[in-house]
Amino acid sequence: MEIKGRKIGKGYPAYIIAEMSANHAGELSRAKEIIHAAKEAGADCIKIQTYTADTLTIDCDNKYFHISNGTWSGENLYQLYQKAYTPWEWQKELLEEAKKTGIDFFSTPFDNTAVDFLEDIGVEFYKIASFELVDIPLIEYVASKGKPMIMSTGMAALSEIDTAVSAVRKYGNENLALLRCASAYPAITDEMNLMTMKNMGETFNVPVGLSDHSMGSVGAVTAVALGGSIIEKHFCMDRTIENPDATFSMNPKEFSQMVKDIRQAEKAIGKVQYGVTQQEKENLQFRRSVFCVKDIKKGQKLTEENVRIIRPGNGLQPKYYKEVLGQTALQDIEKGTPLSFEMIGKIEE
Repeated sequence: MEIKGRKIGKGYPAYIIAEMSANHAGELSRAKEIIHAAKEAGADCIKIQTYTADTLTIDCDNKYFHISNGTWSGENLYQLYQKAYTPWEWQKELLEEAKKTGIDFFSTPFDNTAVDFLEDIGVEFYKIASFELVDIPLIEYVASKGKPMIMSTGMAALSEIDTAVSAVRKYGNENLALLRCASAYPAITDEMNLMTMKNMGETFNVPVGLSDHSMGSVGAVTAVALGGSIIEKHFCMDRTIENPDATFSMNPKEFSQMVKDIRQAEKAIGKVQYGVTQQEKENLQFRRSVFCVKDIKKGQKLTEENVRIIRPGNGLQPKYYKEVLGQTALQDIEKGTPLSFEMIGKIEE
């Protein structure tokens, strides 16, 4: 996959997304502050969401529109989305702020009008949210724009993911990545099942990653270690700033530490390499080797009494030990001398 000239996939650094969502808490200045803080914390990209309460649902108060459990228990859908949405009139300004800051910017559209709006302001790639993975008409409309797409797969059966991927590819759009996601707020690491992420990559031949709603960075770092190429985390300035997403978002210090841990994990994964590394070279001397452990006179036989395999590693490799036993010293050999083949030989009697 490629986003704005940057390659994303196996062998490349993980692409790290800071999800702003509702953490602006209704203030444009805070939204801009989040953009700058995310860049400072090491994020590659800032993501917002483009919807209104009316594009997501209807203003209805019957039982179907009430949330009865979880983080938003007791909320009415319409009222929740009114509190959480990012005003559309801010979004071009936020995009420009991101450009000035040097951080990528994209959005999750939730209906065709949002896609049209984002096209007008110049958004260069798109996210499909887990809950919208079953909205095939929306996915097809986004895919028709020919821009990179990242799709979250929380709650999705394999057949549903297959249908969504097919909808994208139907429009010739191969610039696609899939994110494993536990669509719970907050999520727990016990139910991440990150092997599913790996399997998605193999099944659909696309880059994969994790949209992580859990607290802490264990899931994110583990995902990268398993081959994840994209990590998305909710980002806030402070969890005490009340808004619908604060309780499961990372503050700048936490996010920064997660990025450092991910980058360190990538270094630890490294490449296939056998043999001595640069930092190990000076420790080669502490390997074992064959040494003379008693004074040996010229013409004397080498035995288990006068030669042993000990540290350090300056003598013959231990694999030659049995071969040298019974050979004859061709010179006087002082105790503590590393043995070499030049010192010994087989003498016919």
